[in-house]
Amino acid sequence: MMPNSFAISNFLSAVAHRGRTIIGMPHEDRKKVTSDKVIELCHKLLSSKGEASGIALSFEILDCYQYLPRQEKLLFFKALLSEFSAPQEQALNAARAFLESPSDSNLALLSEMSEPIRRRLILRLNQADNATLLLIKMREDLLEFMREDPELSDVDKDFKKLFTSWFNGGFLNLKRLDWSSSASILEKIIRYEAVHNMSGWDDLRKRLDPPDRHIYGFFHPRLEEEPLIFVEVALTADKPQEIGFILEDGREFLNPESAKTATFYSISNCQKGLRGIPLGSFLIKQVVEDLRETFPALEEFVTLSPIPGFARWLNNFLNDETKLLPNEIRSALLELKNTQWLEDENTKSRISAAVHMAVAYYITYEKDRNELPLDSVAKFHLGNGARLERTNWPADLSNTGLKNSFGAMVNYSYRLNEIERNHERFVENGEISTSSAISRSAKGFMNNVTLLESTIDDIA
Repeated sequence: MMPNSFAISNFLSAVAHRGRTIIGMPHEDRKKVTSDKVIELCHKLLSSKGEASGIALSFEILDCYQYLPRQEKLLFFKALLSEFSAPQEQALNAARAFLESPSDSNLALLSEMSEPIRRRLILRLNQADNATLLLIKMREDLLEFMREDPELSDVDKDFKKLFTSWFNGGFLNLKRLDWSSSASILEKIIRYEAVHNMSGWDDLRKRLDPPDRHIYGFFHPRLEEEPLIFVEVALTADKPQEIGFILEDGREFLNPESAKTATFYSISNCQKGLRGIPLGSFLIKQVVEDLRETFPALEEFVTLSPIPGFARWLNNFLNDETKLLPNEIRSALLELKNTQWLEDENTKSRISAAVHMAVAYYITYEKDRNELPLDSVAKFHLGNGARLERTNWPADLSNTGLKNSFGAMVNYSYRLNEIERNHERFVENGEISTSSAISRSAKGFMNNVTLLESTIDDIA
């Protein structure tokens, strides 16, 4: 019988206590600890050989780090960059040895000497009780500091490499949550929901309790009470075109056995320190498999997804004097800024075609500096192998939906026999899989855009 996480936690705490006694480690006043002291402990950890002393030092370092003021944390990361990089002289010697004698053993030595010391440090820090979560929080701080000091990205490469290994989909546990799940986990689901806000327990019950609503989450064996990412699913008769249909009060429940479509309408990452670690693709694929097995009548697996960058992009596009649109399309899009359309069906009807064209164009043609979709949600689903199926407007009339996308949403479709092919084409060539309707709509908008001659000359 495998020991549970509580027993492991008690064991590690006991070992850490014995380790403190063995090495004579005093209890530091946390308010007086500096980054220099924490770095000194890091050097001791790397040179220590005993198991108990190593666990004790790991615990002390992680505990002390939490109490460091912001500036001291920044100095800590700068020290990780400068003092714990790869030993250059040893790496150079190993490179020379390999060039002189290109053997497997010399290659292994070169690989070892080329690895930053801080990577080994992070591995040893992960011995302490609750270390995995504390290291995630540490990287959360690091990501924040990288905004003002981009050189720290070298430190983050080591965190990211190790986290990608530790949080590989094969190590994660998929759990379907229900009302009997621990209160601690359910409370965090309310707190971490990032797409459609939950106001409290009643909102959670509406998304968790009905037979046609499900929430799945990924958990790590070392973090059993901490969801890493979760997805909310609605079983529906068809592809939904607006979020109100899913979230509305007093709706009639659908018999899940008769549902034809599973709709992923919210995916929330819970740990900022795991940003960039590919959890979502594993989650969706495993949830699809679980739903297929549980409800064999399901035929389609789609999302109802927000478009968080659309309003910002469209405002910039319409303010760009080097890009011209026909007056009819331009005036229709400008009317989005005036919320009069919310109450006027004639206005909605008049501007609808222009909105659908602009959304399709934005997702399929507007790219970032890496030639990937500018929209973050599009980048996520298309990178997972989904197909851009349909644009929906108006679809999200919440304050957030109106602010971020003028109420527009889209459906991405996960077609099981196409996922891997779409993924490969996307990562290899940036090719985006779309329905024929989306393709026509996006090209229709593009064909109506005129670049001024001065802009074309500048580009040339």
